[in-house]
Amino acid sequence: MLCPLLFLSAFIVLAGAQQQTVTQPSVVDISSCPITYYGQKYGKLYVNFTRRDIMMCFDKFYDPRNEGDCIMGSSPDKRRAYFNIVQANSVLERWVKIKTQTIQNSLRCSVQITMQIGSSSISLHLFNFGTEAAMFSEADGIGLVAFHTRVSDVLINKVEVNNIVYKSQNDTIDISGCRHSDTVYKPGTVVNSDPQICSSVTCPETATLQTSGCGPLEHCQGNGICVLASTCTVTGPTVIDVQGHMNSIQDHCAYSLFSTPSLPDFLVLGNFRDRRRKDVSFLDSVTLRVGGHDIHLEQGGRAQLDDSTLTLSSSSQLVHGVQLSKDQTGVTAELTNLKISVFFDGDTAQIVLKGPAGSSVEGLCGNSSSSLSDLRLSEYSSTSCEMQYSETADGTIDCNSVTERCNLLKEAPFSSCNTDIDPEPYITACTDTLCKYPAVDGLNCQFLKAYARACSQYNHTLDGWTSKTGCSSEAFCQDRTCSDHEFCGEKMFSGDTRCFCRAIFASKYQANNSLGDATVCKENSASLTLVGCLLEDKDINYSALQLNDPTCRGRVDKLTHMVTFSFNSSKRCGTVVTTNNSYIIYKNTIRSQNYSSDVITRKDQVQIDFSCVYSQPNINTATFRIRDWSVAQCITSGAWNYTLTIKAYTDAGRTQPVEWNSELQLNEKIWMVLKTDGLDGSMVSVVTDSCWATDKASPTSSPRHDLIINGCANPADPTVQVEENGLATSTYFSFNMFRFTGGSSDIFLHCQLHLCPEQGNNCIPTCNTPARVRRSASLAYEPEAPAFISVSWTY
Repeated sequence: MLCPLLFLSAFIVLAGAQQQTVTQPSVVDISSCPITYYGQKYGKLYVNFTRRDIMMCFDKFYDPRNEGDCIMGSSPDKRRAYFNIVQANSVLERWVKIKTQTIQNSLRCSVQITMQIGSSSISLHLFNFGTEAAMFSEADGIGLVAFHTRVSDVLINKVEVNNIVYKSQNDTIDISGCRHSDTVYKPGTVVNSDPQICSSVTCPETATLQTSGCGPLEHCQGNGICVLASTCTVTGPTVIDVQGHMNSIQDHCAYSLFSTPSLPDFLVLGNFRDRRRKDVSFLDSVTLRVGGHDIHLEQGGRAQLDDSTLTLSSSSQLVHGVQLSKDQTGVTAELTNLKISVFFDGDTAQIVLKGPAGSSVEGLCGNSSSSLSDLRLSEYSSTSCEMQYSETADGTIDCNSVTERCNLLKEAPFSSCNTDIDPEPYITACTDTLCKYPAVDGLNCQFLKAYARACSQYNHTLDGWTSKTGCSSEAFCQDRTCSDHEFCGEKMFSGDTRCFCRAIFASKYQANNSLGDATVCKENSASLTLVGCLLEDKDINYSALQLNDPTCRGRVDKLTHMVTFSFNSSKRCGTVVTTNNSYIIYKNTIRSQNYSSDVITRKDQVQIDFSCVYSQPNINTATFRIRDWSVAQCITSGAWNYTLTIKAYTDAGRTQPVEWNSELQLNEKIWMVLKTDGLDGSMVSVVTDSCWATDKASPTSSPRHDLIINGCANPADPTVQVEENGLATSTYFSFNMFRFTGGSSDIFLHCQLHLCPEQGNNCIPTCNTPARVRRSASLAYEPEAPAFISVSWTY
């Protein structure tokens, strides 16, 4: 065999590489020829000298108190060493492989360290074989040189390498290996673990680490087989994903919780809403989007398919590929083809994945790198859902007691599950929520119950946890259905449950000290709607309320729990009608049944007045012009609207209207109708106070001729006859056609009207029968000169 010195003398330094001389602690850059030292790849050498040794470490400067990955040798004279990067040599590669008998890969380069110790010239070579490495040392002179390879506090296949010593004039050793979980394995090592945890480690001859075992979302069945078994818990405002990481929802929007590429048409989303406080969000419902349909799981164990309510029981029913069932703990939905289970008890959702390994999880449950805004689902959220609120801290909350309660998850029997399910995210979720939100509505048990259910997925029964904590495994508010603006909570004193108003919804009423919305006035009817949950807050029983007429009670909407009181023209319910200069007012009162009869009371009495009004006509005149034929004018009364229509007819039966092309003659009799639509004729009448004619559009222009004065025919014009005025919602009168002497053929008629309440009033004007008198001098009869005129109304 050729002498190795022959080969070493043939080493060629890499082009461009420079020799580095080290005389004091230095960091030598070997990144152009990195060395994989017992499975760890390094691009630097930390070199320093002690009194007796030279220390060459890969990860840090040598520290005897905390030793690292180091090569140690005798200290050279004058504490000087030379470092070079050397090119690969095929002859040398064959020689090293023969010497080691273990190296498999090709030589790429080497790091050469030379130094002088006494009369000996010392060379140390670190060979780069990719994932493998070898070390060669030689001494040219008298004496032996020792180099130690050291891996701090690590056993390699139960052989300690901290003190492996190689001594010879020249020798080559394999410094390859694999590292896994802070353990070093020699090449060719296979370590099989207990099948209970389904893991093995292999370090093949090429020193490329190979591991097998259950993935981060998998669970070992105990027989060496991994199955998918991951739990995502969503409770209160907190999402604890399948890897145990936390995310907290601060707004009131809907978010994607779970999806998987293997099932593109399936999505689980969570809807977060407010409850007693505006600044704390709670998971309010869970929606499964499957095959283009929405299955909603809501509080009280209610389930809906799109807009239809489902009837669930302990027996599963198949709905669009989802098995749905319900028991005393909540509702379970199972997607059998992917073995996904979604459980919801009205407060907490748990999404469990079971099945073959390899499935991936996206959404908040999958520890997604996406931001919250990317996972927010606008189509399931309100437009203002992103708004966040700030409220005064609740001074009644003792956070120390809360923390003590939440820390029960570290104690028995919960502690038996702590190795499988980390309790810290559940404890943090518990304390973060209950240190700012009162421990009501089952919250004192909600986080403990969520942890216990997660543990059950790993077959931990946690015997006795409910008796130790005073909790029940049954769903809170089971079978109680609340409306969208309500949530189910517990009464403070009795412990019973009822539907409470959500804080954001109630705030708009509380700001005005109101129990409901404004009065709705429509088509001769009035209604007032009170909020059921606000009435309950005041301990008011809606069934004990009535209008002025005791037979008129509130009507409850079974879905919204809103209570509506109303009256109309056919059922007045004791409505009182009053008038002032501007309005006719219809007023009624919601009151307690015993409002005026009880001698004593232990509850506040209710008296809520509501009203609707008709405004008097808000224009002074209604004008028509001879030449056109009709006009309808809408008069807005504020709360109620009605329409005034004025028409002209050529017959007493009012069947032949004056059209735009009708030909009328002077002194021809015309019948006028002032008709209203939209007024309650049983409660109000229309009174025409006055009508007069001008030859210009302005009602104040002159000349002027009066037709009706103070509700009666002008005694100066014997052709005027008022047939009906103040009797109903229409007025009828007639007169003979005329024109102003010397004026145009245009005549403008103006009428002043008012509304009169029928209740307690005689709205018909009192008129005396006038004597026949001549017309005013401002007009003249000209029967011999016919006028051809069309009639129309203008605004």
